[in-house]
Amino acid sequence: GPKKTSDPRDAPGTGKETTMKTDYAVAGMTCGHCASHVTEEIQAIAGVTGVSVDWESGRMVIESDEKIPFDAVAEAVAEAGDYTVTEA
Repeated sequence: GPKKTSDPRDAPGTGKETTMKTDYAVAGMTCGHCASHVTEEIQAIAGVTGVSVDWESGRMVIESDEKIPFDAVAEAVAEAGDYTVTEA
């Protein structure tokens, strides 16, 4: 979908950039198509600034302004399909 115009990263006076990276393991992905579904759903979570999903290893890295609640991640992954996510 279209990017929202009010991107917190564009806000003036926020000081230094702090990006959190959190590792997750996603089980059940069988192809790149699965990974793109998961990526889309995760990107829709508020606060997420970047997502990297590798379906072969099942590794997912979420970049965010602050830690994303695991419930939100689990919900997004479930929304994407029949996958299971755990914090790596």
